Amino acid sequence: MCGTSSHDLFPEKDSNTATGKSLTRNWTMKAALEQHQLVGREGAMSEVIKLIREEGDRLHVISVWGMGGMGKTTLVRSVYGSEELSGMFQKRAWVTILHPFNREQFFRSLAMQLHSDDTGKDVSLMGDGTEKRLQVMEIADLIKETFRLLDRLTYLIVLDDLSSNTEWDSIIPHFPKDEMTSRIIITTREASVASRCSKKYKLRSLGDDAALDLFKKKVFSGTEMVDLTGTMRDQAELILKKCDGLPLAIATIGGFLATKPKTSLEWRKLNDHISVELENNPELEMIKTVLMSSYDGLPYHLKSCLLYFSIFPEDKNVRHGRLIRRWIAEGYSKEMRTKTAEEVAEEYFTDIINRSMVQQLKTRAPYTGKITDSCQVHDLMREICISKSDEENLVFVLDEHCTLQPTDKIRHLVVRGSWSRDQKKKVLGSVLDVSHIRSLTVFGEWKSFFISKKMRLLRVLDLEDTENLRDHDLAPIGKLHHLKYLSLRGCLYIYHLPDSFGNLSELETLDIRSTFVVTLPASITKLSKLKYFRAGLVPTDDVLPSSYVREIDQPLKEFGLAAYKSYVQKKSIHDLDAVPYLFFQARIWLRGWDEHGMKVPRGIGRMKALHTLGVVNIARARAMPKELKKLTWLRKLGVTGINKKNCKELCSAIVNHGRLLSLSMRAEGEPGLEGCLDDLSPPPDSLQSLKLYGYLVKLPTWIEQLQMLTKLTLRSTQLEYHAILVLAKLPNLAILRLCDGSFRWAELNFHFCPESFKSLTALELEFLPGLNSVEFEQNAMPNLELIRVLHCFYGGADGFSGIQFLSGLKEVSLKGHKGDFNEKFKKDLREQLSKNSNKPNLKMEDMAKWLSAAPAPALILNSKFETNN
Repeated sequence: MCGTSSHDLFPEKDSNTATGKSLTRNWTMKAALEQHQLVGREGAMSEVIKLIREEGDRLHVISVWGMGGMGKTTLVRSVYGSEELSGMFQKRAWVTILHPFNREQFFRSLAMQLHSDDTGKDVSLMGDGTEKRLQVMEIADLIKETFRLLDRLTYLIVLDDLSSNTEWDSIIPHFPKDEMTSRIIITTREASVASRCSKKYKLRSLGDDAALDLFKKKVFSGTEMVDLTGTMRDQAELILKKCDGLPLAIATIGGFLATKPKTSLEWRKLNDHISVELENNPELEMIKTVLMSSYDGLPYHLKSCLLYFSIFPEDKNVRHGRLIRRWIAEGYSKEMRTKTAEEVAEEYFTDIINRSMVQQLKTRAPYTGKITDSCQVHDLMREICISKSDEENLVFVLDEHCTLQPTDKIRHLVVRGSWSRDQKKKVLGSVLDVSHIRSLTVFGEWKSFFISKKMRLLRVLDLEDTENLRDHDLAPIGKLHHLKYLSLRGCLYIYHLPDSFGNLSELETLDIRSTFVVTLPASITKLSKLKYFRAGLVPTDDVLPSSYVREIDQPLKEFGLAAYKSYVQKKSIHDLDAVPYLFFQARIWLRGWDEHGMKVPRGIGRMKALHTLGVVNIARARAMPKELKKLTWLRKLGVTGINKKNCKELCSAIVNHGRLLSLSMRAEGEPGLEGCLDDLSPPPDSLQSLKLYGYLVKLPTWIEQLQMLTKLTLRSTQLEYHAILVLAKLPNLAILRLCDGSFRWAELNFHFCPESFKSLTALELEFLPGLNSVEFEQNAMPNLELIRVLHCFYGGADGFSGIQFLSGLKEVSLKGHKGDFNEKFKKDLREQLSKNSNKPNLKMEDMAKWLSAAPAPALILNSKFETNN
């Protein structure tokens, strides 16, 4: 039944549908009137029309999907009435799916529209009893009638707002599938529905320029367009940042501001009070209605997961792993029959992503540029989450904007902002009842009174990147006996864990990456429920280029500690804020420690629940390989300190780990890993990710057996060139990272042949100073989407060739020092990209500019390093 769609900018077409040629003409006129609403959508419209016009003699289905308010219906309406499709179809109909879905009503509405289209008159005006006959038909007869009206004809049917596979499965079997060029277009918010139905087209947010154009056209409607400058443009950009490319939000807010004085002060008022305006302003009600409909449509368990995003600050990209493990600790995800709690949480995460409510991102780590998975909720959806959290008393944020009112049974406490010590202490000490809180998350500076003995039920303590947290502040944590999740990641003044941590009998996650902790207390082996443990000052997958490491390590080894301190004070590298790291290098060198790995105590083999362990150093722990052999549930393992003495036993231990999905192996200097990995045969057949760091020369023969391998990283391996031919045959390899020293030749010329790397989607080349050329032949890497180059291709390099043959390519990203990419290199690359039918994006960034804006190398370090710690 046609009605008014609540999730796009404009009302749907009338239920009194025009017919035949008049229908096409009327819709074309309507589409023309709404062209200003399609700002920035011209490309999308062309893409969908192209999908419709693709040659074929069978029924094709096209899915247009995206979050509510993205303009799916508006886009498809314009396509539906496009002149380009005029005369292509003998029958047309548009049905908006009602919720809850009513199959009988759907087919009755469709039959009525098809009758109107067939006769040239609205069915209600026929006067032959057709409408009455259709109104009383049973569902079986309606289906037969629909089939009869469509049989042996070409047709275009739009199913607007399809929300489930069940709806689709109850509709599609009843459409004729004769050898006709018919098309069905569906709009949906669900990625799973789009994938199930057809070729899918994801409607993305508007780009910055298109968003600004739409905003100005709505604000200055009926007047001459103006250029925004100064504070007006600043405020407009803040508004558009909150809208995040969502056409519904931009158009609605723009229309609202069109009735207000066009001043920066007026726009600032809206920016400062956007939450209140969305809640109470009738003119902005449509935005909240659309977004709330997305929230209300979630099952209960996903509502809790979505509201959890209100814990994190605006614009905070949340690491995928951090979110998943917090959900598990909160009890949002539990073991279910044959699925682990982590697998269930992954399904929840995927479900929310597929509903287009949260955006999955690929972010790059500072300095190394390593790509990691993270996510971010849309700004306006976050406002909905905050509103619902307030209603349910779920999250309390202690910052300069909070109201000092007693609050009962807070579940999640967040501390951030610039409040004074006395203000925060007063709120925590006398205003808030903290006895019921399940999680405490701190953003910013740490104060000792943040933890209270009243927090008896605390399950999650997230102190990631907290400033000025010290060793003595950790002592009270050992008394939080219900704690399941503890993160000290990025806390730069933490050097030791107290013995009391052994009392955290419920702890499941312990993340101490990027702290200065390199040894663990013996009591840690009491944590029988610990599943996830990550450590290491410099994670093995974020290693600095070898030239940088040599520069800061060599003076220490040659002159000793005293001369080293003098060297550090004089070096220009001091300007990079790396002094804390340099002094720590001195300490670990004197004590024989390893910045990349943790020295673990004897008895870790008793921690049977561990499924993620890394990075551990086995060089100074003879019993470590035997301990690892006992950890049969391991899925992810990172090991450093591999040498000739321990490698055989290590390989023997790993061979038996049938559940292992990810393996990282590292050895420093020569002979490094050479000859150390041969005994790892057969390798774990489930292995999906492999990272090899260290002198290797020749790939182990068992590499060819890794049929499930999807990600491979090589660094300092000094391989012969023919190794690339072996890797090219791995059937499921999707991500290949070739880093500093991965190949031994002074000049590198990669040549990728047809049918090589069939599954590869990302090729990353990092710190390869000898890289001269990369050539792609036709049909090489057919699925490659991303090429990322970091600090390669020096001035005289030949660069890329064959880029135009990469039909799946979406982006080429280059980072280098000024002058690395000469004009000829850039011109040739742009020319090849212009010939690529996919029109990939090119991103180029100056390394110097990048480094000046980044934190200290591979770490978030600052210069307030205290040598007496």
